[in-house]
Amino acid sequence: MKTCLSLVAALIMLPGAVLAEIAISVTYLQLQVPRPPVLSNLDPLPDDLGMAGAELGLADNLTTAKFLGHKYELTVVAVPEGEDWLGAARTALNETPFVILDAPAQAQMDVADLPEASSAILFNASAPDVLIREEECRANLLHTLPSDVMRTDALAQFLVKRRWDDLALITGEHPGDLDFAAALKRSLQKFRLELKAEKTWAFDADLRRNASQEVPLFTQDFGDYDVLLVADELNDFGRYIPFNTWEPRPVAGSEGLKPVTWSRVVEQWGAVQMQNRFVDQSGRSMMPKDYAAWAAFRSLGEAITRTNSTDPAVLRSYLLSDDFELAGFKGRPMNFRAWNGQLRQPIPLVTDRAVVAMAPLAGFLHQRTELDTLGIDQGESQCQAFKE
Repeated sequence: MKTCLSLVAALIMLPGAVLAEIAISVTYLQLQVPRPPVLSNLDPLPDDLGMAGAELGLADNLTTAKFLGHKYELTVVAVPEGEDWLGAARTALNETPFVILDAPAQAQMDVADLPEASSAILFNASAPDVLIREEECRANLLHTLPSDVMRTDALAQFLVKRRWDDLALITGEHPGDLDFAAALKRSLQKFRLELKAEKTWAFDADLRRNASQEVPLFTQDFGDYDVLLVADELNDFGRYIPFNTWEPRPVAGSEGLKPVTWSRVVEQWGAVQMQNRFVDQSGRSMMPKDYAAWAAFRSLGEAITRTNSTDPAVLRSYLLSDDFELAGFKGRPMNFRAWNGQLRQPIPLVTDRAVVAMAPLAGFLHQRTELDTLGIDQGESQCQAFKE
Protein backbone atom coordinates (compact mmCIF):
# COMPACT_ATOMS: atom_id res chain seq x y z
CA MET A 1 0.00 0.00 0.00
CA LYS A 2 2.85 2.43 0.83
CA THR A 3 4.43 1.72 -2.56
CA CYS A 4 1.21 2.57 -4.42
CA LEU A 5 0.66 5.78 -2.45
CA SER A 6 4.28 6.83 -3.03
CA LEU A 7 3.77 6.32 -6.75
CA VAL A 8 0.61 8.42 -6.65
CA ALA A 9 2.43 11.24 -4.88
CA ALA A 10 5.26 11.12 -7.42
CA LEU A 11 2.83 11.31 -10.33
CA ILE A 12 0.97 14.24 -8.82
CA MET A 13 4.19 16.19 -8.23
CA LEU A 14 5.59 15.65 -11.74
CA PRO A 15 5.44 18.91 -13.72
CA GLY A 16 2.79 18.64 -16.40
CA ALA A 17 1.81 15.12 -15.32
CA VAL A 18 -1.43 14.03 -16.92
CA LEU A 19 -3.48 11.42 -15.07
CA ALA A 20 -5.60 9.76 -17.70
CA GLU A 21 -9.10 8.76 -16.76
CA ILE A 22 -9.13 5.02 -17.32
CA ALA A 23 -12.04 2.64 -16.82
CA ILE A 24 -11.25 -1.06 -16.35
CA SER A 25 -13.79 -3.86 -16.32
CA VAL A 26 -12.83 -7.31 -15.03
CA THR A 27 -14.94 -10.47 -15.17
CA TYR A 28 -14.69 -13.27 -12.63
CA LEU A 29 -15.84 -16.28 -14.63
CA GLN A 30 -16.67 -19.40 -12.65
CA LEU A 31 -17.64 -22.87 -13.83
CA GLN A 32 -19.66 -24.42 -11.02
CA VAL A 33 -18.43 -27.99 -10.60
CA PRO A 34 -20.21 -30.00 -7.88
CA ARG A 35 -17.93 -31.24 -5.13
CA PRO A 36 -17.80 -35.06 -4.85
CA PRO A 37 -19.20 -36.51 -1.62
CA VAL A 38 -16.78 -36.68 1.31
CA LEU A 39 -16.83 -38.48 4.65
CA SER A 40 -17.31 -35.32 6.73
CA ASN A 41 -19.25 -32.12 6.12
CA LEU A 42 -17.48 -30.17 8.85
CA ASP A 43 -15.77 -27.88 6.32
CA PRO A 44 -18.38 -26.72 3.77
CA LEU A 45 -17.04 -24.57 0.95
CA PRO A 46 -18.28 -20.95 1.02
CA ASP A 47 -20.65 -19.94 -1.76
CA ASP A 48 -18.45 -16.92 -2.52
CA LEU A 49 -15.15 -18.84 -2.56
CA GLY A 50 -12.76 -17.14 -4.97
CA MET A 51 -15.07 -14.33 -5.98
CA ALA A 52 -14.72 -12.81 -2.50
CA GLY A 53 -10.98 -12.55 -3.13
CA ALA A 54 -11.63 -10.76 -6.41
CA GLU A 55 -13.93 -8.35 -4.57
CA LEU A 56 -11.15 -7.53 -2.10
CA GLY A 57 -8.79 -7.00 -5.04
CA LEU A 58 -11.31 -4.57 -6.49
CA ALA A 59 -11.53 -2.67 -3.20
CA ASP A 60 -7.73 -2.50 -2.87
CA ASN A 61 -7.33 -1.28 -6.45
CA LEU A 62 -9.95 1.41 -5.90
CA THR A 63 -7.91 2.76 -2.99
CA THR A 64 -5.21 3.88 -5.42
CA ALA A 65 -7.53 4.46 -8.38
CA LYS A 66 -9.30 7.40 -6.78
CA PHE A 67 -6.03 9.37 -6.85
CA LEU A 68 -5.29 8.52 -10.48
CA GLY A 69 -8.66 9.01 -12.12
CA HIS A 70 -8.91 5.26 -12.73
CA LYS A 71 -12.11 3.31 -12.34
CA TYR A 72 -12.47 -0.45 -11.80
CA GLU A 73 -15.52 -2.66 -12.11
CA LEU A 74 -15.98 -6.35 -11.33
CA THR A 75 -18.60 -8.59 -12.90
CA VAL A 76 -19.13 -12.08 -11.49
CA VAL A 77 -20.49 -14.72 -13.86
CA ALA A 78 -21.22 -18.23 -12.55
CA VAL A 79 -21.96 -20.96 -15.09
CA PRO A 80 -23.64 -24.14 -13.77
CA GLU A 81 -22.12 -27.41 -14.91
CA GLY A 82 -23.67 -28.58 -18.17
CA GLU A 83 -24.54 -25.09 -19.40
CA ASP A 84 -22.77 -23.13 -22.14
CA TRP A 85 -19.39 -22.42 -20.57
CA LEU A 86 -17.73 -21.25 -23.78
CA GLY A 87 -20.73 -19.13 -24.68
CA ALA A 88 -20.44 -17.36 -21.35
CA ALA A 89 -16.71 -16.93 -21.92
CA ARG A 90 -17.30 -15.38 -25.35
CA THR A 91 -19.80 -12.95 -23.89
CA ALA A 92 -17.35 -11.96 -21.15
CA LEU A 93 -14.47 -11.52 -23.59
CA ASN A 94 -16.59 -9.35 -25.84
CA GLU A 95 -17.06 -7.01 -22.88
CA THR A 96 -13.53 -7.04 -21.44
CA PRO A 97 -10.12 -8.55 -22.23
CA PHE A 98 -9.45 -9.12 -18.51
CA VAL A 99 -10.92 -12.33 -17.06
CA ILE A 100 -10.19 -14.22 -13.85
CA LEU A 101 -10.97 -17.90 -14.39
CA ASP A 102 -12.31 -20.20 -11.70
CA ALA A 103 -12.65 -23.54 -13.46
CA PRO A 104 -10.89 -26.88 -14.00
CA ALA A 105 -7.74 -26.80 -16.12
CA GLN A 106 -9.31 -28.13 -19.34
CA ALA A 107 -12.15 -25.60 -19.17
CA GLN A 108 -9.59 -22.81 -18.78
CA MET A 109 -7.59 -24.03 -21.77
CA ASP A 110 -10.78 -24.11 -23.83
CA VAL A 111 -11.40 -20.45 -22.99
CA ALA A 112 -7.79 -19.50 -23.74
CA ASP A 113 -8.11 -21.10 -27.19
CA LEU A 114 -11.15 -19.03 -28.19
CA PRO A 115 -10.51 -16.49 -30.98
CA GLU A 116 -12.02 -13.83 -28.73
CA ALA A 117 -9.29 -14.56 -26.15
CA SER A 118 -6.32 -14.19 -28.49
CA SER A 119 -5.44 -10.71 -27.21
CA ALA A 120 -6.89 -11.10 -23.72
CA ILE A 121 -5.20 -11.50 -20.35
CA LEU A 122 -6.65 -14.45 -18.46
CA PHE A 123 -5.77 -15.38 -14.88
CA ASN A 124 -5.92 -18.92 -13.52
CA ALA A 125 -7.10 -18.63 -9.92
CA SER A 126 -8.21 -22.21 -9.31
CA ALA A 127 -6.32 -24.94 -11.20
CA PRO A 128 -3.06 -26.24 -9.62
CA ASP A 129 -2.39 -28.70 -12.47
CA VAL A 130 1.19 -28.84 -13.75
CA LEU A 131 0.07 -29.63 -17.31
CA ILE A 132 -1.62 -26.25 -17.84
CA ARG A 133 1.69 -24.57 -16.99
CA GLU A 134 3.85 -26.92 -19.03
CA GLU A 135 3.05 -28.84 -22.23
CA GLU A 136 -0.43 -27.30 -22.44
CA CYS A 137 0.45 -23.75 -21.39
CA ARG A 138 -1.22 -20.81 -23.12
CA ALA A 139 0.45 -17.45 -23.74
CA ASN A 140 -2.68 -15.53 -22.72
CA LEU A 141 -3.13 -17.43 -19.42
CA LEU A 142 -1.24 -16.33 -16.28
CA HIS A 143 -1.34 -18.29 -13.03
CA THR A 144 -1.77 -16.68 -9.62
CA LEU A 145 -2.56 -19.97 -7.88
CA PRO A 146 0.65 -21.92 -7.14
CA SER A 147 1.11 -25.20 -8.94
CA ASP A 148 1.02 -28.51 -7.09
CA VAL A 149 4.78 -28.79 -7.58
CA MET A 150 5.43 -25.41 -5.98
CA ARG A 151 3.59 -26.59 -2.87
CA THR A 152 5.25 -30.01 -2.73
CA ASP A 153 8.70 -28.50 -3.31
CA ALA A 154 8.06 -26.29 -0.28
CA LEU A 155 7.22 -29.34 1.82
CA ALA A 156 10.25 -31.25 0.50
CA GLN A 157 12.55 -28.39 1.52
CA PHE A 158 11.18 -28.60 5.05
CA LEU A 159 11.73 -32.37 5.17
CA VAL A 160 15.31 -31.90 4.01
CA LYS A 161 15.98 -29.28 6.70
CA ARG A 162 14.61 -31.62 9.37
CA ARG A 163 16.50 -34.60 7.89
CA TRP A 164 13.25 -36.53 7.64
CA ASP A 165 14.16 -38.46 4.52
CA ASP A 166 12.47 -41.83 5.04
CA LEU A 167 8.87 -41.41 3.94
CA ALA A 168 5.59 -43.24 3.37
CA LEU A 169 2.62 -42.05 1.30
CA ILE A 170 -1.14 -42.57 1.32
CA THR A 171 -2.99 -41.42 -1.80
CA GLY A 172 -6.71 -41.04 -2.37
CA GLU A 173 -8.47 -41.96 -5.61
CA HIS A 174 -9.74 -38.53 -6.65
CA PRO A 175 -7.92 -37.00 -9.67
CA GLY A 176 -6.70 -34.11 -7.53
CA ASP A 177 -5.24 -36.60 -5.05
CA LEU A 178 -3.39 -38.40 -7.83
CA ASP A 179 -2.01 -35.14 -9.23
CA PHE A 180 -0.80 -34.05 -5.80
CA ALA A 181 0.80 -37.46 -5.19
CA ALA A 182 2.61 -37.21 -8.54
CA ALA A 183 3.87 -33.76 -7.57
CA LEU A 184 5.04 -35.12 -4.21
CA LYS A 185 7.01 -37.88 -5.89
CA ARG A 186 8.58 -35.38 -8.28
CA SER A 187 9.63 -33.16 -5.37
CA LEU A 188 11.02 -36.06 -3.36
CA GLN A 189 13.16 -37.07 -6.31
CA LYS A 190 14.27 -33.47 -6.87
CA PHE A 191 15.43 -33.10 -3.27
CA ARG A 192 16.79 -36.66 -3.03
CA LEU A 193 14.32 -37.94 -0.48
CA GLU A 194 13.25 -41.57 -0.32
CA LEU A 195 9.68 -42.79 -0.62
CA LYS A 196 9.87 -46.07 1.27
CA ALA A 197 6.28 -47.26 0.80
CA GLU A 198 2.93 -46.10 -0.54
CA LYS A 199 -0.66 -47.25 -0.46
CA THR A 200 -3.94 -46.16 -2.04
CA TRP A 201 -6.84 -45.21 0.20
CA ALA A 202 -9.84 -47.00 -1.28
CA PHE A 203 -12.07 -47.43 1.76
CA ASP A 204 -15.76 -46.64 1.62
CA ALA A 205 -16.35 -47.27 5.34
CA ASP A 206 -17.57 -44.50 7.64
CA LEU A 207 -14.31 -43.58 9.38
CA ARG A 208 -16.07 -41.25 11.77
CA ARG A 209 -16.78 -44.37 13.78
CA ASN A 210 -13.97 -46.71 12.75
CA ALA A 211 -10.81 -44.60 12.28
CA SER A 212 -9.18 -45.84 15.47
CA GLN A 213 -9.56 -49.44 14.25
CA GLU A 214 -9.05 -49.10 10.49
CA VAL A 215 -6.15 -46.64 10.22
CA PRO A 216 -3.68 -48.49 12.48
CA LEU A 217 -4.21 -51.69 10.51
CA PHE A 218 -3.92 -49.83 7.22
CA THR A 219 -0.60 -48.24 8.20
CA GLN A 220 0.91 -51.20 10.09
CA ASP A 221 2.81 -52.65 7.15
CA PHE A 222 4.58 -49.37 6.42
CA GLY A 223 7.09 -50.40 9.07
CA ASP A 224 9.31 -47.60 10.34
CA TYR A 225 9.50 -44.21 8.61
CA ASP A 226 10.04 -40.54 9.52
CA VAL A 227 6.91 -38.85 8.13
CA LEU A 228 3.65 -40.07 6.65
CA LEU A 229 2.64 -38.07 3.59
CA VAL A 230 -1.04 -37.83 2.68
CA ALA A 231 -2.41 -36.90 -0.76
CA ASP A 232 -6.06 -36.04 -0.07
CA GLU A 233 -6.79 -32.78 -1.89
CA LEU A 234 -10.52 -33.49 -1.69
CA ASN A 235 -10.28 -33.29 2.14
CA ASP A 236 -12.02 -36.63 2.44
CA PHE A 237 -10.14 -39.13 4.61
CA GLY A 238 -6.98 -37.25 5.66
CA ARG A 239 -8.48 -35.78 8.81
CA TYR A 240 -8.72 -39.28 10.29
CA ILE A 241 -5.03 -40.17 9.79
CA PRO A 242 -3.16 -38.16 12.49
CA PHE A 243 -2.88 -39.92 15.86
CA ASN A 244 -4.37 -43.11 14.41
CA THR A 245 -1.29 -44.47 12.63
CA TRP A 246 0.38 -47.68 13.79
CA GLU A 247 3.66 -45.86 14.39
CA PRO A 248 3.49 -42.46 16.12
CA ARG A 249 4.80 -40.28 13.30
CA PRO A 250 4.19 -36.75 11.94
CA VAL A 251 1.70 -36.38 9.09
CA ALA A 252 2.21 -33.90 6.24
CA GLY A 253 0.89 -33.02 2.79
CA SER A 254 -2.85 -32.57 2.48
CA GLU A 255 -3.18 -33.07 6.24
CA GLY A 256 -1.07 -32.21 9.29
CA LEU A 257 1.73 -29.94 8.10
CA LYS A 258 0.30 -28.46 4.89
CA PRO A 259 1.96 -26.39 2.13
CA VAL A 260 -0.68 -23.84 1.16
CA THR A 261 -1.26 -20.79 -0.97
CA TRP A 262 -2.69 -18.88 1.97
CA SER A 263 -4.00 -19.49 5.47
CA ARG A 264 -5.67 -17.44 8.19
CA VAL A 265 -2.65 -18.20 10.42
CA VAL A 266 -0.31 -16.07 8.25
CA GLU A 267 0.19 -12.98 10.40
CA GLN A 268 3.45 -11.24 9.45
CA TRP A 269 4.26 -8.72 6.70
CA GLY A 270 0.94 -6.89 7.01
CA ALA A 271 -1.05 -10.08 6.49
CA VAL A 272 -3.24 -9.44 9.53
CA GLN A 273 -4.44 -6.16 8.06
CA MET A 274 -5.39 -7.85 4.80
CA GLN A 275 -7.06 -10.70 6.68
CA ASN A 276 -9.08 -8.17 8.67
CA ARG A 277 -10.20 -6.36 5.54
CA PHE A 278 -11.31 -9.67 4.07
CA VAL A 279 -13.21 -10.70 7.21
CA ASP A 280 -14.94 -7.30 7.37
CA GLN A 281 -16.00 -7.71 3.75
CA SER A 282 -16.91 -11.40 3.64
CA GLY A 283 -17.52 -12.50 7.22
CA ARG A 284 -15.05 -15.39 6.99
CA SER A 285 -11.33 -16.12 6.66
CA MET A 286 -9.51 -15.85 3.35
CA MET A 287 -8.85 -19.19 1.64
CA PRO A 288 -6.29 -20.14 -1.06
CA LYS A 289 -8.62 -19.57 -4.02
CA ASP A 290 -9.60 -16.18 -2.56
CA TYR A 291 -5.94 -15.23 -2.34
CA ALA A 292 -5.27 -16.28 -5.94
CA ALA A 293 -8.23 -14.22 -7.20
CA TRP A 294 -7.11 -11.25 -5.11
CA ALA A 295 -3.58 -11.56 -6.49
CA ALA A 296 -4.92 -11.65 -10.04
CA PHE A 297 -6.94 -8.44 -9.66
CA ARG A 298 -4.15 -6.70 -7.74
CA SER A 299 -1.56 -7.73 -10.34
CA LEU A 300 -3.69 -6.21 -13.06
CA GLY A 301 -4.25 -3.07 -10.99
CA GLU A 302 -0.54 -2.69 -10.27
CA ALA A 303 0.30 -3.06 -13.98
CA ILE A 304 -2.31 -0.47 -14.98
CA THR A 305 -1.09 1.94 -12.29
CA ARG A 306 2.52 1.63 -13.43
CA THR A 307 1.90 1.79 -17.19
CA ASN A 308 -1.15 4.07 -17.17
CA SER A 309 -2.48 1.86 -19.97
CA THR A 310 -5.34 -0.55 -20.56
CA ASP A 311 -3.80 -2.12 -23.67
CA PRO A 312 -3.57 -5.89 -22.96
CA ALA A 313 -0.33 -6.17 -24.94
CA VAL A 314 1.31 -3.39 -22.91
CA LEU A 315 0.04 -4.82 -19.64
CA ARG A 316 1.11 -8.39 -20.45
CA SER A 317 4.59 -7.20 -21.37
CA TYR A 318 4.87 -5.33 -18.10
CA LEU A 319 3.48 -8.18 -16.00
CA LEU A 320 6.12 -10.54 -17.41
CA SER A 321 8.96 -8.03 -17.07
CA ASP A 322 11.51 -7.71 -14.27
CA ASP A 323 9.97 -4.34 -13.38
CA PHE A 324 6.72 -5.84 -12.10
CA GLU A 325 6.35 -6.54 -8.39
CA LEU A 326 3.33 -7.44 -6.30
CA ALA A 327 3.31 -6.95 -2.55
CA GLY A 328 1.58 -10.19 -1.55
CA PHE A 329 1.87 -10.09 2.28
CA LYS A 330 4.17 -13.13 2.28
CA GLY A 331 7.47 -11.43 3.05
CA ARG A 332 8.88 -11.14 -0.47
CA PRO A 333 7.94 -9.18 -3.61
CA MET A 334 6.20 -11.48 -6.09
CA ASN A 335 6.39 -11.46 -9.89
CA PHE A 336 5.58 -13.64 -12.88
CA ARG A 337 7.85 -16.20 -14.51
CA ALA A 338 8.41 -15.06 -18.06
CA TRP A 339 8.65 -18.64 -19.36
CA ASN A 340 5.22 -19.92 -18.24
CA GLY A 341 3.24 -17.10 -16.64
CA GLN A 342 3.33 -18.50 -13.09
CA LEU A 343 3.32 -15.98 -10.24
CA ARG A 344 6.38 -16.57 -8.07
CA GLN A 345 5.42 -16.58 -4.42
CA PRO A 346 6.45 -17.95 -1.03
CA ILE A 347 4.54 -21.00 0.23
CA PRO A 348 3.49 -21.09 3.91
CA LEU A 349 3.84 -24.44 5.67
CA VAL A 350 1.09 -24.43 8.26
CA THR A 351 -0.92 -26.34 10.80
CA ASP A 352 -4.45 -25.30 11.68
CA ARG A 353 -3.12 -22.92 14.31
CA ALA A 354 0.32 -21.64 13.23
CA VAL A 355 2.81 -21.03 10.45
CA VAL A 356 5.62 -23.56 10.93
CA ALA A 357 7.84 -22.26 8.10
CA MET A 358 7.75 -20.11 5.01
CA ALA A 359 9.34 -21.57 1.88
CA PRO A 360 11.73 -21.14 0.20
CA LEU A 361 13.74 -22.04 3.28
CA ALA A 362 17.18 -20.68 4.07
CA GLY A 363 19.96 -22.58 2.34
CA PHE A 364 18.08 -23.41 -0.85
CA LEU A 365 19.82 -21.14 -3.33
CA HIS A 366 19.15 -20.19 -6.93
CA GLN A 367 21.09 -18.11 -9.43
CA ARG A 368 18.01 -15.97 -10.20
CA THR A 369 15.83 -15.93 -7.09
CA GLU A 370 15.26 -18.42 -4.29
CA LEU A 371 11.57 -18.37 -5.22
CA ASP A 372 12.53 -20.37 -8.32
CA THR A 373 13.53 -23.30 -6.09
CA LEU A 374 9.76 -23.83 -5.81
CA GLY A 375 8.19 -25.40 -8.87
CA ILE A 376 9.44 -26.17 -12.35
CA ASP A 377 12.45 -24.06 -13.26
CA GLN A 378 13.11 -22.44 -16.62
CA GLY A 379 15.68 -24.99 -17.75
CA GLU A 380 13.27 -27.92 -17.29
CA SER A 381 10.10 -26.19 -18.44
CA GLN A 382 8.21 -27.72 -21.38
CA CYS A 383 6.13 -24.57 -21.96
CA GLN A 384 6.64 -23.25 -25.49
CA ALA A 385 3.87 -20.65 -25.79
CA PHE A 386 5.78 -17.95 -23.94
CA LYS A 387 8.80 -18.29 -26.26
CA GLU A 388 6.89 -16.99 -29.26
